[in-house]
This record gives sequence, structure tokens and C-alpha cells, in this order.
Amino acid sequence: MDRREILDELKKVLWPYTENKALLDGVNEHTDLVNDLKINSANLVDIIIDAESKYNIEIDMDSAEKMITVGNCIDVITEKMNARK
Repeated sequence: MDRREILDELKKVLWPYTENKALLDGVNEHTDLVNDLKINSANLVDIIIDAESKYNIEIDMDSAEKMITVGNCIDVITEKMNARK
């Protein structure tokens, strides 16, 4: 799975937690989850849980703390998926 595919799938994970759905149209690797998408910090835990389930990975606390931008999320997901192999 390449970065573009992960980005497309990640948008689906972010959908329920983004109040203004139009913001998801402009999502790129530089998009900040809290500042740009206005996702509240409590929902970040839910997003991590959903990503773990979707990609069949485990995201530790250190990795979770890195998940600030969409690009950071893709990095963590890619790293965890590669570690499974």
C-alpha cells in the first residue's frame, strides 16, 4: 500500500471526527488534525483506535504522539505495517 492509498483510506477514518466535511477535500500530508480539520483532542484517541483496526497494526504511545499531521499519521501507519512483515 503506497502513501496515496493510505491517505485515501485515512480520509475515511477521519470522516466521522471532522465536523466540516468539506475540509477533507483539501487534505494533504501537511494537514494538521487539530488546527486544520478542527478535530478535538479527545477524538484523536478514537482515530488511533480506528487506524489500528483498519490497518491491523498496534500504535504505541510514542508513535501516537507523533500523529499530528496527516503525513505523520501516514508515516506511523507505514512504519507499523512494514514492521508486521
